[in-house]
Amino acid sequence: MSKIDVHDIIDNAGFTRFHWMVMALCALLLIFDGYDLFIYGVVLPAIMQEWGLTPLEAGALGSYALFGMMFGALAFGTLADRIGRKKGIAICFALFSTATIVNGFASNPTEFGICRFLAGLGCGGLMPNAVALMNEYAPKRLRSTLVAVMFSGYSLGGMLAAGVGIYMLPRFGWESMFFAAGVPLLLLPLILWKLPESVGFLVRQGRHAQARAILQRIAPDVSLANGGELVMSENKGHGVAVFELFREGRALRTLCLWLAFFCCLLMVYALSSWLPKLMASAGYSLGSSLSFLLALNFGGMAGAILGGWLGDRFNLSKVMVAFFVAAAVSISLLGFKSAPALLYLLIFIAGATTIGTQILLYAAAAQFYGLSIRSTGLGWASGIGRNGAIVGPLLGGALMGINLPLQLNFMAFAVPGAVAALAMTLFAISSQRRRNAALGTAVAAS
Repeated sequence: MSKIDVHDIIDNAGFTRFHWMVMALCALLLIFDGYDLFIYGVVLPAIMQEWGLTPLEAGALGSYALFGMMFGALAFGTLADRIGRKKGIAICFALFSTATIVNGFASNPTEFGICRFLAGLGCGGLMPNAVALMNEYAPKRLRSTLVAVMFSGYSLGGMLAAGVGIYMLPRFGWESMFFAAGVPLLLLPLILWKLPESVGFLVRQGRHAQARAILQRIAPDVSLANGGELVMSENKGHGVAVFELFREGRALRTLCLWLAFFCCLLMVYALSSWLPKLMASAGYSLGSSLSFLLALNFGGMAGAILGGWLGDRFNLSKVMVAFFVAAAVSISLLGFKSAPALLYLLIFIAGATTIGTQILLYAAAAQFYGLSIRSTGLGWASGIGRNGAIVGPLLGGALMGINLPLQLNFMAFAVPGAVAALAMTLFAISSQRRRNAALGTAVAAS
């Protein structure tokens, strides 16, 4: 019986309508995911005033969703390797949308925090699974670009939250921002109908007819003989899945990825939670401070697409090192008085090199880990990184509470950028050494 290599077909396929569909559906999911995550920064000034919260209490409240995201990424990333990514994504989508709607009925910080935690579980689980699914189906030459374009939906969600907030907050109150999350639930049947299951999961489950049908849509010009056996060109890991992340020379690079995720998410959520409040404290109106959040997310979308394009043409790790350095510099400069045009430019660059680089980190992790441990690898990297996301709002609240000058607040937010740049430099050096060692072994064997 002839053998058909699944990876070979996907890697060498042309860009088809199937790829457009997967990218569009995953991007749509991440638009709603991004809306849900950035909503807290939008409503923060209003709820601080209504409930009389101190900056530290507000920072802690903002971290509840991020605690949920940490547990959600760890749990749903591993679970999806067992039940399939499509089911994992659907469960996460329904969970965070429902919890966000209920959040609009919260009457005190405790109820608010519980709803944010539940919403965070779904948000944290959806991200790594959507990235893994897009990465699995993307042709090799376009992989970083397609994952980045798909993940730009996350930034669009942040822009949507800021735009909706500018209109709805003064007219209908902060609760209306959460009720608007009911709209995405109407699309759940479409997601269940159109979103494909992981072809690797189908093959491992022995559902070869479904896997063959998907492969035919990916590569319509390839003849898939009915008698051909579908095979995967890698061995499945043994033992506990998380231990696989440290085997076969992956330990150092796994730790570097985790540190980079931690630092990057700290910067993203410190800025997304506190930028409007910091700018309002600096004398800008609520509408102006929310427009800064809009610029931050617009930069994130542009940075993700540019970074993905650069990553497919150059070394993705080196691209991220440059982005992290730019993030540290631009965030440091935000605390100094600047002309409005320069201020918006710095915020745009900060968004491009924090939110955008977060997306590139997901793409790098998806390419680094093999298919059998990809969801687990992404889930753990995202879950460990969520500790940084938790620290971000808390750090902002602590800094606001001790009334530091604006410049020192932003400098504190910039330090993780320099640390992340060092981590990805080490990741790139280790990867190059492994490639050189493998090449030397191959030459010696020949």
